[in-house]
Parts: sequence; C-alpha cells; structure tokens
Amino acid sequence: MINSDILRRLRYALKFNDKLMLEIFQLGRVILDKDTLLNHLKKEEEEGYVPLYPRDMTAFLDGLILKMRGAPKTPVTQPVMQENFSNNLVLRKIKIACEFKEEDLLAILKRGGMELSKSELSALFRKKDHKNYKECGDQILRNFLAGLHGYKKSQPTELKTK
Repeated sequence: MINSDILRRLRYALKFNDKLMLEIFQLGRVILDKDTLLNHLKKEEEEGYVPLYPRDMTAFLDGLILKMRGAPKTPVTQPVMQENFSNNLVLRKIKIACEFKEEDLLAILKRGGMELSKSELSALFRKKDHKNYKECGDQILRNFLAGLHGYKKSQPTELKTK
C-alpha cells in the first residue's frame, strides 16, 4: 500500500486531528508543518500530493507507540535499525501501539471483511526468514484499517498525556 494511503486510513480509523498527527510525527522525531502533513494526506492524483517516505511512516508509527503507550522506562539512546519497511511492520507497530491481543486483531479483520485463522495471523508477525512467515498483502492491511474504524477493546487504550 502507498504510505500516504495508510496514513490517511489510520488517521480516519483512530479519529486523529491535524494537531495530534503533527504531535505524533514529532514524537517519532520528524518535524512537519501542517501544509506538508495535508499534502501527505492527499490522494496521488490530487494536486499538491507529496509522497510519504518509508522512514517518515516508520517515524509516525514509532511516535504512535510513544503517544499511546508512553515513553519507555529505560530511555532509548539510539534508534533501533528496522527491517525493510513492509505492511507486516505497519501491522506490528499498530498492534504494539494499541496493545492489541490476537483476539482483537482477528475481530478487527473480521469487521473489515476478512477472516484469518490464528495460525495465518501469527504468520504475519514472524520474522521474514522463518519458514512459516507470511507477507501481509495490501488487501489484509486495507481490511485491517477498515475494521479498526470504530473498534472498541474491552479495555480501551487511552492516549498518554505528557
């Protein structure tokens, strides 16, 4: 999926406004102004569209984790090198940020119109060199983001305040 599309769908699903989006980018160590953010959120065919690079999308997802779960107890001195950017990484970081369990993920996918077995789901979170690894296709991520809109956990995760 195109990063701008992922960002747009995630914003819609989690009901984030511009101010919160900019704050999350800042937590991920990327400083954007509102106009740049709005250009990232445009569709490819719209005038003024600016593509969102994988490193910036990763920074947003890292900022989302910090915003929703709070800062780690032990400060991270150096950013951890990530695997190649993929839909699997996006799914993993959303799972971490929202503290979703397996049941939550399966329910969200079902709400989005896709049913996976527990083993199919766990294959999405395996390391790439594992024999049971499965690549997260665009359709799986698209259905997940659609199902995420309006999803309520039994114990909702609140955004951490500074």
